[in-house]
Amino acid sequence: MEQLKLVKDKIKEFIKDINHQQSLELLNKLATGKMLRSKLVFKIAGISDDSIKLCAVIEMIHAASLLHDDVIDDATTRRGSPSINALYGDKTAIMFGDILYSKAFTQLTTMDSQIAYNISNAVTLLSIGEMLDVQLTENFNSSYDKYLDMIYKKTSSLIEASAKSAAILVNKNSDNFAIYGRNLGIAFQMVDDILDITQDSATLGKPAMLDFKEGKVTIPYLLLWERLDQNGKEKLQSLYLKELTKEEANWLKEQFVSTKALDDAIKLAYKFGTDAIEAIKDENNPELIEIMKSMIERKF
Repeated sequence: MEQLKLVKDKIKEFIKDINHQQSLELLNKLATGKMLRSKLVFKIAGISDDSIKLCAVIEMIHAASLLHDDVIDDATTRRGSPSINALYGDKTAIMFGDILYSKAFTQLTTMDSQIAYNISNAVTLLSIGEMLDVQLTENFNSSYDKYLDMIYKKTSSLIEASAKSAAILVNKNSDNFAIYGRNLGIAFQMVDDILDITQDSATLGKPAMLDFKEGKVTIPYLLLWERLDQNGKEKLQSLYLKELTKEEANWLKEQFVSTKALDDAIKLAYKFGTDAIEAIKDENNPELIEIMKSMIERKF
């Protein structure tokens, strides 16, 4: 899409502005995703110099968070390509993430104060979410509330701020769009957590069923935990943080089906998606429904 190229060009312009050749080289090595946050901004605010700049800032922040996330998770791939930390080491990945963050904040100082606050506050929440995510991997978490709080902060907060800031740009109801973005972000993360179980490694661009091995008790596992008997609970906990055998992975998948934990996890993700649409039902913007669908109606 032409407008997404405008965002990429703006990011490159910002990085060129800092006059550091290595940062430009690292930028070219970053694996580019679907830029859903930028698509969301454009659907709400249209295409203008201000919206392109906002998208560039948001994408730089998102990229920085992923750079740090890959270091935390010891990830060697990102979107099917080698991660920056795998190519150049953890220190370079962290410092490049810091460069992207700080340059994004520099640009925010030139923008509307409400927008600057929304985006910078989301980065604080995002960082807290990262810490919560790490903390929740230390022990088997069976609390849905803790999981929901973590995914709101880590994933949804920046999507919420993106939608709200886009609305502010064009004088739309920013509170309604914030609710839309918040629910959309939660649904998106839940779907990611579900796909970790339902998709194969080639499709995911990373090992399948990796979350549980890494200590992440996501929504399908939480619902499964609630529905297992004591023996089942003990077996589930015994698989936590473990490299699963084929038999163990099959047992898990069988339990997900028989307890309907996977089906109900999908239904819950859809509920958040529906709540997102409900928040902006009076805005007469069918394209936002398509954004929601592209985020949550991914192949299970």
